[in-house]
Amino acid sequence: MKFEKDIKVIEVYDVVVCGGGPSGCAAALAARREGLNVLLVESMGQLGGMAVSGHVSHWLGGRTQEGEWIVGGLFRSLAVEAAEKGYAAIPFLEPEKEYHPYGWFNWFVHGIPLDPFSIDLFLDKKMEEAGIDVLLHTQFIEPIINGNRITHVVLYNAGGLFAVPVTAVIDATGNADVAYRSGCETIKGRKEDGLMAPTSLIFHVYNVDTEELTAAVEENRDPKFRDLIGRLRKEGVWPYPYDIFICTQLPQKGEFYINTCRLTGIDGTDGKSLSEGMRRGRKETHELMRIFREYFPGFKNARIKSIASQLGVRETRRIVGNFVLTVEDLRKNKSFDDNIGFSMYGWDLPDPNKPSIQPFAEDEKSGFRPKVEKGLSTPLPYRIMIPRPIENLICPGRAVSVEGQVLGPVRVMAPCMAMGEAAGMASRQVVKEQVGFAGINMDNLRNHLKKAGAIIDTEQLPPIYPRIDQI
Repeated sequence: MKFEKDIKVIEVYDVVVCGGGPSGCAAALAARREGLNVLLVESMGQLGGMAVSGHVSHWLGGRTQEGEWIVGGLFRSLAVEAAEKGYAAIPFLEPEKEYHPYGWFNWFVHGIPLDPFSIDLFLDKKMEEAGIDVLLHTQFIEPIINGNRITHVVLYNAGGLFAVPVTAVIDATGNADVAYRSGCETIKGRKEDGLMAPTSLIFHVYNVDTEELTAAVEENRDPKFRDLIGRLRKEGVWPYPYDIFICTQLPQKGEFYINTCRLTGIDGTDGKSLSEGMRRGRKETHELMRIFREYFPGFKNARIKSIASQLGVRETRRIVGNFVLTVEDLRKNKSFDDNIGFSMYGWDLPDPNKPSIQPFAEDEKSGFRPKVEKGLSTPLPYRIMIPRPIENLICPGRAVSVEGQVLGPVRVMAPCMAMGEAAGMASRQVVKEQVGFAGINMDNLRNHLKKAGAIIDTEQLPPIYPRIDQI
């Protein structure tokens, strides 16, 4: 059916950023810092993406196991400021302890746990201070294309459909929505069958007895309670396809986010499938909480504080650019002359059919000894964000041009912010010099990133010590 409608055209923007998650917020701030006129569009009612609406309230992948910064620039400045305001915490290694509730394994202190109910306000203020126009509850619909450039983006909100004239577009949707609808080459899920990693519906709990929980972790030497879950499965109490318990403490003591639920068969680009995932996830959340309260140490008096309003999607579409970052690149620990940042994160893309198993983990119980070795830090070449053939479009975040399993270490929030900052900064050349994102002056961009405090060269990295299980 052909559908036509006259729609209004609003004022011109230098840059429209579609998606207000970590990469989109960083991109908008960086582009505005360059003096550009920026519109940030977000489909949910608050900024922050998966950290806020998705309740994955941990900016992961930005620091070493020693607590030193691997991602600098906007990520580091936002994390430090949020911690100073009491909206987040910055954990540090305690050598005398083997476990800690911010990540349990003592070396797992590279994340920044945060309070989503404060971070949304924090991001609102950052955008307001920067002079960025923000439209919440607004959906990207379609691009208007002339040749190989987007001239307008069509958006929809409570006011109806409207078009925005634009010079540069940043696709921070996570699903490559703009790239896909612009005719760019994309791939969805695994190359061999299209299956995608399981999704999660995250929920937050409060009134957990942290001391009792920690004592049980130390006694059993397994924060994921595999033995307990195995026993409950044999008793018919645990019917789920996943076998691990994942909880991480939030800034307030006794509050944790629960990342146990793993929903297989959900397509994050399909509305009907997402609706099914939300319904299944909410049902399992309440069932899991009943089990936790009855059987899990520290949870007897715990209560659900909040269930995410957005499904936690790990994998959907990825762009296929002229360059694809491969597993072999990471195995060889290759360096790149267009590197714009790093990730401090391991292989983490669960099997679509076996949600507790990481395909590159040799020991399924520990999950940390990799079957495929790679450098402890993962480089982020600028070119993984460049789709083809649209010239004034760039895609930071988890929709980048990488092999499937490479998505694991690059999809988490701190490296997404690094990519977003580089994309926003590159927009200046696209707008002012009328070049495509692929044709920018890379030396100019990298020098500018360094001046902004970004970490882009191996010489800038702090010493990264191997974990005990890797010695």
